[in-house]
This record gives sequence, structure tokens and C-alpha cells, in this order.
Amino acid sequence: MELFDLSGQVAVITGSSRGIGKAIAERLAEHGAKVVISSRKAGPCDEVAQAINEKHGDQRAIAIPANIASREDLQRLVDETNAAFGKIDIVVCNAATNPYAGPMGGISDDQFGKILQNNVVSNHWLIQMCAPQMLERKSGSVIIVSSIGGLRGNALIGAYNISKAADMQLARNLAVEWGPSNVRVNCIAPGLVQTDFAKYLWENPELLKQVTEPAPLKRIGQPDEIAGAAVYLASPASSYMTGQTLVVDGGITIAW
Repeated sequence: MELFDLSGQVAVITGSSRGIGKAIAERLAEHGAKVVISSRKAGPCDEVAQAINEKHGDQRAIAIPANIASREDLQRLVDETNAAFGKIDIVVCNAATNPYAGPMGGISDDQFGKILQNNVVSNHWLIQMCAPQMLERKSGSVIIVSSIGGLRGNALIGAYNISKAADMQLARNLAVEWGPSNVRVNCIAPGLVQTDFAKYLWENPELLKQVTEPAPLKRIGQPDEIAGAAVYLASPASSYMTGQTLVVDGGITIAW
């Protein structure tokens, strides 16, 4: 259990009121971390934090709403976390957006800009806000939830995939910069997971079969199946891993 023990650690998880982010927060808390639940709306954040605290019987979770598109909101998220828990050890950049589906020739500048802002620049902002204390302590883990889309071309969500590929490179660059200070930066690249974000791909049974049949496991993933990867990357179990992208996709990227 020591390999995955997160006792005494503090984790900030964006987009954690539902889906993959919520599952990650729940599992990090289960392994001993204090977790900060954050998304745009206060109500859902409060509900997740309350459920975690009721389960573990202590002040394991707090809710701090924040819009990742706002630099001021992200700074407040960091400041209030430091005020409440005294530090930040783990950052999970999970929140993302995809306001456009279609060929790249049809995307507007505003849509492309929003995707890059929320999925890349906002991650950069939050990580840079948390990094100084990690570098000073010579300890920390940054986890960016990317996507297998960053490894493949796609005629429908090309701009989203470009942003997710950029996240992988962000992790590699920061890993090189911060490795000497023992601050690790990695990505998780999920395949199709049953979340509201990807609902258009799985709510139609025929489409769901079409997108899962080529995968060796031949099914859609669940949010909790991504959370285990986050626990690994946050914990001492992955202490010699940095700059990597951990693919969790049911095998779709290795199948014909």
C-alpha cells in the first residue's frame, strides 16, 4: 500500500464535479489525499466534496469553483487551496472543452481559440501557479488528462486533437525543465469513456458499437478506470516516471 499512499498530500483537480475528474478526486481521497473539487458551478462541486467527506469521516475534500478560462479564477483556486490546506502537491488538469465538430476548414477563429485556451493555455496557467512551491520542496506531481485523439488524426474533432497533442508536449517540456527538482509531469490519454463530454459518441447504440468494436476489449471505458492511472501517477509508485503519456483506451490504438 505504501506505493500508492497519498496521506498528507493535497490535490487540486479541475473539472471534478463529474465524469473522469470526479472519479479521480474520489480515488485520490480514498488513498489518503486531501482533494479540492473544482468546476464552474458551485453546487455540483459542493455535492462531490460533501459525499467524499461523508465517506471518509473527515475534512478530506473542499469545493472551490473556478472557470479555467479565467486566469483570476485559477489564481483564486490556488490561493484558497493554500489557505485551506497549506500547500499543493498534486495538480490534475482535467477540465477541457470542445465547442466544434467538423473539418478544420469550417472552424471559426473563436472556436479554435477557445479550444486552445481551455485545453492548453489554461493548463499552463494553473501548472505555473502551483509549480513554485513544488520546485522549492523538490516534490510534486502534475497530471494532464489528454486523449488518444492527440495521437491520431480525426476528420471530426481535429482541433480538439491538436490541443490534446499540445498537452502531451507541454508535459514533455515541463518534465525536462523540472526533473532536476523532482517535480514530475505526465499525461493520461483516455480512449472513449462514458461521460457526458463524450455522450454523442455512446448514446447511439449503433455508433457505440462502431467505435468500440475495433478495440480488443470491445467496450466503452468507465470514469473510474481512468482514476487508477491518476492514482499511480500521483503516488510514489510512479516516482521514476515523467514526461510520459499513459494510454488507457481498451487497446484501440494498438488494434488494426
